[in-house]
Amino acid sequence: MTGREHASVSPAGGLEVAADDGEKAALRWFLQAQRDSVLAIVEGLDEKALTTPVLASGWTPLGMIEHLGFAERHWFQQVAADSAEPLPWSNDDPPLVTSRRSGAVLAFYRDQCARSDAVLAATPLATPPLGRQSDMPEGEITDLRRIVLHMIEETARHAGHLDVAREMIDGQTGLGPR
Repeated sequence: MTGREHASVSPAGGLEVAADDGEKAALRWFLQAQRDSVLAIVEGLDEKALTTPVLASGWTPLGMIEHLGFAERHWFQQVAADSAEPLPWSNDDPPLVTSRRSGAVLAFYRDQCARSDAVLAATPLATPPLGRQSDMPEGEITDLRRIVLHMIEETARHAGHLDVAREMIDGQTGLGPR
């Protein structure tokens, strides 16, 4: 064993080594890198830039970050753990647009990421979801591992959207750690 794995006795009585810790650390690292990119891309934008749509679809950078906070909450709390605190506000805004100020949205996003990290730390990757996700193809989300992979994919995709929006706002590109 490398020190990162943990040993357990299998039902058959043999010793099993769970490599979950190393895999979980890698998944957590990639997810955090994408989260850090999201925040770095919008760093330095004022309230007007964060709340002004730059594409015809009408989404705003701040609305996209709020959406990512909702996604973290949905996948880790509602689907993985089947337990989520009530939202701090009613969600009456159109999709990917928010009426909330940047400080509140950024704090919400960071809080949801911290809650997601707590679920990830406390739950083995092979654990099936305790909650339900009805609009995914059968078998796509079978365990926490696939929830994390989905969130890496979703966060990276939206980081790309934010990167394009930032370039359209002030011409800056290549922001973020990755």
